[in-house]
Amino acid sequence: MATVILFHSVYGLRPLELDAVERLQAAGHKAFAPDLYDGWVASSIDEGFELKDEIGWPTICERAEWAMAGLPPSTVLGGFSMGAAVAASLWPKQLQTAGVLFLHSIAQIPENAREGSPIQVHLADPDRFEPAEDVAAWRSAAARSKLAADVFTYPGAGHLYTDASLPDYDAKAADLTWSRVIHFLDAL
Repeated sequence: MATVILFHSVYGLRPLELDAVERLQAAGHKAFAPDLYDGWVASSIDEGFELKDEIGWPTICERAEWAMAGLPPSTVLGGFSMGAAVAASLWPKQLQTAGVLFLHSIAQIPENAREGSPIQVHLADPDRFEPAEDVAAWRSAAARSKLAADVFTYPGAGHLYTDASLPDYDAKAADLTWSRVIHFLDAL
């Protein structure tokens, strides 16, 4: 059983993240999704970026650190889109993490990442926020860091393809993603 923290996208904490927590708990894992926006939820991606900017990146990351208080050092760091960057901001301080899970985004790999750290990435292909050349560079950086990285791409899916409330939603890709995520967590 893994303990997993999932950080929300730029939209804020919504059914996407809450459903993911329920799905992971039903699979036998402990899962949490903290609210980094203190109750605010965006109705569009543009509004989400405005909220992120209004709250401020340092405050968002500070709230993420608070959310980690009391969780085991082996907690899996995960995030949806912007939440992947939030997880990555904690990674250098959480070197005992059992794994890293990036959904709908890639994020910076810390210089002090533990060799062999398991990481799973799920991306739309193509993805307007993650150009192919950036994904290729990220894969190279993961290989140089000697991470145990699996990158899965989903052709034709929209950016937040696991979110049933958005036009990006792709049921087949979402089901495959969750199957792979649960297998990843079961193996930790």
